[in-house]
Amino acid sequence: MTARAHEPSHLDDETLDFATRVFDYARSGDSEALVTLLEQGLPPDLRNHRGDSLLMLASYHGHLQTSRILLAHGADPDLRNQSGQTPLAGAVFKGDLPMIQLLLEHGAEVDGTTPDGKTALAIAALFDRVEAIDLLLAHGADPQHRDANGLTPLDAAQRMGALKAAERLLYAS
Repeated sequence: MTARAHEPSHLDDETLDFATRVFDYARSGDSEALVTLLEQGLPPDLRNHRGDSLLMLASYHGHLQTSRILLAHGADPDLRNQSGQTPLAGAVFKGDLPMIQLLLEHGAEVDGTTPDGKTALAIAALFDRVEAIDLLLAHGADPQHRDANGLTPLDAAQRMGALKAAERLLYAS
């Protein structure tokens, strides 16, 4: 074998263009195009160069129907990107309650953590998203979970001045 045989293969322009279109379908919520490709064997957990899955992109951009289709085709609701973020964390950051509900109904881990140990509940607390806090608590989120710095979601809310979240979490503890 030559040294060239050990080098990583590179994608041709046509393949790169196709991949770009697929991720754009997820980002823009083009459910029809994705269904066709999924039915032809497109892996539902396909990821881009940042590790963002099709579900991560669809859910972050608020495309409920596209996310539902990806989940129905077996997309992993807990698949993390290279930054360690999950679709649930992104939906909580955005405050997208229907998306949070959908992901939880399809098995997203309610107390899954980011690399710094923050749960979706802590993210909701940081951004004063009381309705997301209530939804996460109703699905069993642990209000006593401590992140890598030893902070609970209540501590995080108090530090950020997220008064409504802090009040809600005070009574959840």
